[in-house]
Amino acid sequence: MGGPTPAQLSVTPALFGKFQKLVYCETGIWLGPSKTALLCGRLYRRLMTLGLPTLERYFECVSAPDGRDELARMIDALTTNETRFFREPKQFDFLAETVIPRWRRETAECRRSKRVRIWSAGCSSGEEPYSIAMLLAKHLPAADGWDVRLLATDISNRVLEKARKGIYDIERSKDIPKDLLRRFMLQGSNDCHGQMKVQVKVQQMIEFRYLNLSQEPYAVQGPFDVILCRNVLIYFDAASKRKGVANLVSHLAAGGYLLVGHAENLTSLSSRLRSIEPSIYAMNNAGIPQSERDASEKGSAIGTSAR
Repeated sequence: MGGPTPAQLSVTPALFGKFQKLVYCETGIWLGPSKTALLCGRLYRRLMTLGLPTLERYFECVSAPDGRDELARMIDALTTNETRFFREPKQFDFLAETVIPRWRRETAECRRSKRVRIWSAGCSSGEEPYSIAMLLAKHLPAADGWDVRLLATDISNRVLEKARKGIYDIERSKDIPKDLLRRFMLQGSNDCHGQMKVQVKVQQMIEFRYLNLSQEPYAVQGPFDVILCRNVLIYFDAASKRKGVANLVSHLAAGGYLLVGHAENLTSLSSRLRSIEPSIYAMNNAGIPQSERDASEKGSAIGTSAR
């Protein structure tokens, strides 16, 4: 009682600068001057939970030597976790029409094994890695000897907890192609009415793990055939972005692909990558034939269903 309302909560330029520096050091995310309202709005609930009257007191809490747990909760509150199933449909078209057929062909020619490793870096609440897992389970089934595993990481423990459960509101099913929805999602009943759950065999393909992309070295076991880091780097400043791209590329397999958000352009950030099409990059030694690039531009049933 007696605490500030969201409208009353304010932050001085000097204090905002302290939060700005702290968030940047911890995550590589740069909060621009226009983010003062976001800071106040997102941290209001934390102040109420802790019974703190001002953001000055809250900053003392998160910057104290024993404040690491609350610092993690602050990062959770400030990071944006917008996602959905089969987001960026053209990238799923590319995987289904170009990448997967290439893997199958190379396997048939004994030029690669049936081992596939994917990394979803910035997986949020799990829709992205589950979408990839469903697609690969359909086209590269374990029954045919394929060994497909996904690593899904995020800086937010809150969304990782939701992702591990694999339970979502049924209204999100509209973004999932109907054949994949029938094969890999379970519809809830009774107390779970209005929800759906990812099948266990799909969940078992994915390891969800906390990882901060601004802190090295990355505790991941590469190399990866595909890395997705979509709509994450847009929150980094130029130096952090260049460093992050270099680290991601270092975990990419020869002939591998890096998929980013459509608002992100990596052309000037790494000489080891070349653009296949907007938001899709390959290692310079990937050697993708022009015929495959042309095929990737065609629409597919998967892309149409996910829109």
